[in-house]
Amino acid sequence: MSFEPQRLLPLITSHPGGRSAVTCEYRCGNACAHPEPNTSDNEYFGDVVKNMLSRRGALKASAVLAATAGGFAALSGTAAAETPADVSAAGHGKPGRPGRPVPGTDFEAVPPNTLDAITIPEGYDQRVVIRWGDAVEFGAPKFDFRKQTAAAQAKQFGYNNDFVGLIPQDPLGIRNLLVVNHEYTTEVHMFPADQYDPANPTEEQVKIAWAAHGLSVVQAFRDPIGGALRTVPSPFNRRITLNTAFEVRGPAAGSKFLKTSADPTGRKVFGTQNNCAGGVTPWGTVLSGEENVNQYFANAASVTDPVAAARLKRYGFSGAASTRKWERFDKRWDLAQEPNEANRFGWVVEIDPNDPNSTPIKHTALGRFKHEAANVKITKDGRVAVYSGDDERFEYIYKFVSKGKYKPGKSAHARRHNSALLDEGTLYVARFTGDSPAAEIDGTGKLPSDGEFDGVGEWIPLAAGNQSFVDGFTAEEVYVFTRQAADKVQPTKMDRPEDIEPNPVNGRIYAALTNNSQRGPAGKANVDEPNPRPNNRNGHVLEWEEDRGDAASTKFSWRLLLVCGDPKTADTYFGGFPKEQVSPISCPDNVAFDRHGNLWISTDGNALGSHDGLFSVPVDGPERGHVKQFLSVPVGAECCGPVVTDHLVLVAVQHPGEDADSSANPTSHWPDGGTSQPRPAIVSVWKKGRWGQVGRIGVK
Repeated sequence: MSFEPQRLLPLITSHPGGRSAVTCEYRCGNACAHPEPNTSDNEYFGDVVKNMLSRRGALKASAVLAATAGGFAALSGTAAAETPADVSAAGHGKPGRPGRPVPGTDFEAVPPNTLDAITIPEGYDQRVVIRWGDAVEFGAPKFDFRKQTAAAQAKQFGYNNDFVGLIPQDPLGIRNLLVVNHEYTTEVHMFPADQYDPANPTEEQVKIAWAAHGLSVVQAFRDPIGGALRTVPSPFNRRITLNTAFEVRGPAAGSKFLKTSADPTGRKVFGTQNNCAGGVTPWGTVLSGEENVNQYFANAASVTDPVAAARLKRYGFSGAASTRKWERFDKRWDLAQEPNEANRFGWVVEIDPNDPNSTPIKHTALGRFKHEAANVKITKDGRVAVYSGDDERFEYIYKFVSKGKYKPGKSAHARRHNSALLDEGTLYVARFTGDSPAAEIDGTGKLPSDGEFDGVGEWIPLAAGNQSFVDGFTAEEVYVFTRQAADKVQPTKMDRPEDIEPNPVNGRIYAALTNNSQRGPAGKANVDEPNPRPNNRNGHVLEWEEDRGDAASTKFSWRLLLVCGDPKTADTYFGGFPKEQVSPISCPDNVAFDRHGNLWISTDGNALGSHDGLFSVPVDGPERGHVKQFLSVPVGAECCGPVVTDHLVLVAVQHPGEDADSSANPTSHWPDGGTSQPRPAIVSVWKKGRWGQVGRIGVK
């Protein structure tokens, strides 16, 4: 198959990826226009040695690395018994032998397009599940774009939905709890243009925005005949906003860096914000990452203490007044008055959807940075490993391994026990070493002589409990100022590590690296094997396997599954699959797996001129790397979520129409059509089966 975009979408401005100026300003404080906070020099030993050696010497060094830490196949646990044919069939040997579509991916790919609609494969149907302003809690009024109130929004579905979690409440998945993050607000689109002045928002408008952040928990029923997912009024339904009390737990709870005039204990924080991706834990709770929190705070420039100022700068806090002007109505958003309030955001939070009366938690043992998400894998000895990426240019990948052991089950007792595991353990940061000579990683996209971008890696400990492993840092400082602590141990600077998830079938870990247009120029980090492309506007997908397949290991082997972009260009790679048969894909963001072990990728900021979407990718066998687009989202929107079950696909359509400069001239009218204002929403997609029965996703 060969695809061409239908037409190019005229953007307000040219930002990295395909994002508009409005999205960049309101989602991440226009981070792409500012110098990256990571200015550390992390040239580690592996790079130094590799750059000094000749090709012959480097290959010898690679052999030593492989013998010491193990090659990728040697770490799989079963690879030692594989014949060459087995290895090839697993997708690790000869590349690019297309076969029949594997279960879960047997659908006709959607071509790239710029339609103001959700475009899905033939034979599938769709329905909006819930949209911004729809009722969540009892007593929520009908949404009225021109007559919004904070009291109403606190009971309605929030703005800019991102992560989607579906927690079944019965064996068939008919009755479920739907959990959704609300990452950020875009006030110039949330309010009528004749009512909202960005320079002078009203107090009520600010309070509406506070209520539009956080999370929504909604009970939802899947129609086993029609296929749609429908929300219902329920005692489980709940809104979590910037006014919801959170308990601070773990080794930094009560830290002097978390104490404020409103909370002298440092153990109670109101609200969560910029919640990006997340994950459903094995015990039935939801972990959610707080990401671009820096943009909400004002007057960082007024902090004169050099140590405090450096800490703020490392997390991207800068300037005077904030975009949203929240500091006018609550001093906690003013760093000149409450400098520690900034340290109370940037954590992984945990929500228990099964208990609407539970207090949400901020887990300090998992470190503080711009968490894209947090996802869990159980170690071989029964402990809990949590993976998380720091979503900014040249930031790092982290892992936490608990001290205590997991208790199987989803009872209230099991949920409390397993949640407490996240309060004590070891926090690590990742270092990746390529196994090819530096001269072979030249930025052209040409594969090194061994046929893959691959190598080995190690997890470097930062802290465990009250013990710091970083010179010059206390354990308390490691947890609160994790970025600076990580800088000291020389991990690998990555190209915006976003969602990271373990594959439930093959056990390997997959990370989306969305893009980094600043890699390569003078004064910036150069290309390396795990980040092999300069001016990386399209991103890539990383795959690794822990030593012995154990998530508790501190050694691993890695390789790139995808180097994304236009398949016609030389600098792309699709796991060895023939490039002329794949869908173009750009800016991978969120990842998920179906029960077959296929990887599903949603994108954010397509740099190829077409709309973002959801893509399936087999990761083993002859179809490894065969990217197929399953759906595309409307004008100006980002595709988030996703959830893929046997009978249902869920995606979050975030910021539709956000390429407009205000609500006065909307560029999208999705999902309600006509002349309506665009509204972020959750969409369900299912396959139309025979005799009125719902079919299986990706199975013919």
